[in-house]
Amino acid sequence: MKVLHVSPSFYPSKAYGGTIHSGYGLCCGLAQLGCDVRVLTTDTNGIGRVLDLPNQGDVQVDTLRVRYCHKRLRHSVSPALLRVLPEYVKWADVVHLTAVYSFPTFPTMFSCRLFNKPVVWSPRGALQRWEGSSRVVLKWFWESTCLKLVRENELVLHATSHAEADDSVKRFPGLRAVVIPNGVDLPGNLKRTDSNGKLRLLYLGRLHPIKGIDAMLEACGIIQKQSLDWHLRIAGAGLPSYVDFLKSKVRELGLARQVEFLGEVFDGKKEALFAECDVALVPSHIENFGIVVAESLAHAVPVIASKGTPWAGLETNLCGLWVENDPESLAAAIRAIRAMPLREMGQRGRTWMERDFSWRTVSGEMFRLYRECTGSQVN
Repeated sequence: MKVLHVSPSFYPSKAYGGTIHSGYGLCCGLAQLGCDVRVLTTDTNGIGRVLDLPNQGDVQVDTLRVRYCHKRLRHSVSPALLRVLPEYVKWADVVHLTAVYSFPTFPTMFSCRLFNKPVVWSPRGALQRWEGSSRVVLKWFWESTCLKLVRENELVLHATSHAEADDSVKRFPGLRAVVIPNGVDLPGNLKRTDSNGKLRLLYLGRLHPIKGIDAMLEACGIIQKQSLDWHLRIAGAGLPSYVDFLKSKVRELGLARQVEFLGEVFDGKKEALFAECDVALVPSHIENFGIVVAESLAHAVPVIASKGTPWAGLETNLCGLWVENDPESLAAAIRAIRAMPLREMGQRGRTWMERDFSWRTVSGEMFRLYRECTGSQVN
C-alpha cells in the first residue's frame, strides 16, 4: 500500500513536541508492516528556523522517503509544497493529513478531492477547546472552510482518545471518527536511581497555560506547608513571558529551593530525567492524548494525571492517579502516592504500555483503517 503522510513539520524537527515523535513512530511502524511510506512536509524547525536538510527531492530517513519543502513564512508556509503536492497525492493510495490550522491543510484536502483519494485526518487535539482557548472566531472561519472541502471527500477523522473523538465530531458533524492511540517507544534497558527518601517529581512538556502548571505549583505550595520532603524538576520550553510568570510564582510561593527549571531536554538527558524521578505530573486542562503519560509509564514511572487527560486507565491499571487539576486535589494526590508502592506501580504501567501502546500494535490498527478506506483493493 502506498501511503502519503502530509504534515507541516516532521522528524528530526524538535520544535513541536510529541506530535513530531508520534508521526515519525507511526510512519516507521507502517513501513515495517510493508507499506510504501512517503512524507511530504516542510523544513520548519520553529518560527525563524529551518532544518539543515536537502529540500529539492526525497530524503531517505530510515525506511521512509521524506520531502522537506522549504518554508518561506511562519511555521509552514511553503510555495514549494504547493508545487509538488499534486504529484505526491496522485502517487498515493491513501493520504494521511496531520494538523488543522496549518498551511498544508486546505491544499491537501482540495488535491485529494481532485484526484479522488481517501483521507485520514489527524487533528492532534486542535479541535478540542478549553476556557483559555485563543482565536476562537478565526478558528471557526477556518473550520467552516474545511467543512466545505471535507463534505465531498472520503474522509475519516483519526482521534487518539474517545474524548478527542467526541470533541472533533462536534466541530465536524457528520464525519466519522476512529480512535487509535499514539504509540510509545519502550526503552530496552531501564535505569532507575534511588531517591533516598525524597519524593522526586517531574513535569515534562510544553510550558503553556493549557498545561495547568500554575495549579501544580500551587499544589506544591500546599505540600510544602505539610513538611513533605520533595523536589520538582520542570523540563520544557515556552514563551519567555510565560516562563517568567512561572518562575515568579515559584518565588512567591517560597519554592525556589524545591523547584528546578531545566529548559528543553532531549535524548540522553530526557532518559536520565526519567531514571531520576519517582512520579510524573501531568496537570493539563485538556489533552487529546498526553504522550508524556505513555513515555513515563514506558520508563516504569507512575503518573499523576488530571481528568483533562484521557488517562482514567492509570487507576484501573494500578499505575497512577487520575484526579481533578485544582491545587487541593493535586496536593492530595501527591501526598497519597507518596505512601504507595511506586516501583510496583511503575512496572504495571510499563506492562500496560507493552500490551496496548507498542508501535507495532498502533501501526497495525492504522493499517487496517487504511485498508478500510481504500476498499481493501491494495495491499
